[in-house]
Amino acid sequence: MVDPLGALLAGTAVVTMLAIVLWPRHGLVARARRLVRLDERVLIEDALKHLYDAEYRRQTPSVQSLAGALNIPTDRAVQLLGRMERLGLFQMAGETFQLTPEGRTYALRIIRIHRLWERHFAEDTGWHAAEWHRRAEEREHTTSIEEAEELSERLGHPRFDPHGDPIPTASGELPQFRGRALTTLAEGESGAIIHLEDEPEVVFSQLVAQGLHPGMKIQLIENSAGRLRFWADGDEQVLAPVLAANVTVVQLEEPIEVEGPFDTLASLKSGERGAVIHLLPTCRGLQRRRLMDLGILPGTEITAEFRARNGEPTAYRIRGALVALRYEQAKQVCISRREGDA
Repeated sequence: MVDPLGALLAGTAVVTMLAIVLWPRHGLVARARRLVRLDERVLIEDALKHLYDAEYRRQTPSVQSLAGALNIPTDRAVQLLGRMERLGLFQMAGETFQLTPEGRTYALRIIRIHRLWERHFAEDTGWHAAEWHRRAEEREHTTSIEEAEELSERLGHPRFDPHGDPIPTASGELPQFRGRALTTLAEGESGAIIHLEDEPEVVFSQLVAQGLHPGMKIQLIENSAGRLRFWADGDEQVLAPVLAANVTVVQLEEPIEVEGPFDTLASLKSGERGAVIHLLPTCRGLQRRRLMDLGILPGTEITAEFRARNGEPTAYRIRGALVALRYEQAKQVCISRREGDA
């Protein structure tokens, strides 16, 4: 004989499970479908960025380059391109991919949002430069046009992101690409860095770790198959060609005046002192404002008092007050040692 209570409980459990799985808006199936649609939209937007970037740099994209940029299999890239073509976002022009006006507008909107977020992270947070690109990628697909305009207004409508890339205007205007790879400079030529490629992240992190930044003026000393040597901000830098290819410069007609090399606040030992020359341009946003608020300004004399047992922070005497700074912070402050210091 069937137990009525047991049957009722079993039936309730089945109905509940079906509701959890099949509920029109909040069930697992509906959620899975939304995730699939979101994933497809993200891929489409990333593909549009790749195609536009190739167009802007006068390069020829391919199925293989798209698959590599999006980290997807080649057959998946082919399917994605088919979907984008049906949506009217690009068309074939001979054997090359050509964005339609709709596709180009869409791409510029995503690029604008991405670069605005990068500028925000650089100016208004304490996050490391290597994090800006990844965090901007997380935001670019979920930020509305209205939110992007509010962000732009809050930032003062910036023209460039922190990597030196121009930010498209709200109407989709973007200056023509200029510059050349650092590897194309000849020995003795001078240039100004206008862009650091932020992908892959490991390459960008190495460039940042060496203190390179947009606006830095350089003079090439050696350009060989094994390395590039150049003066930059009073110091000699060495890059492997594979890294130097990710640095874009504009050539300067006149040689730069080589100054320095400069010491940094981090180089002072206990009891040594120096005067501030300037803060490196890589010190920006909240970090720059904090150092300036502490009185770290050109001409300020600073004495290293003592260092913690584990190596950092170091206590510095600045304008009569003791201030603790981490190594990464002190490294942003260029100084000249005072006579009599070691």
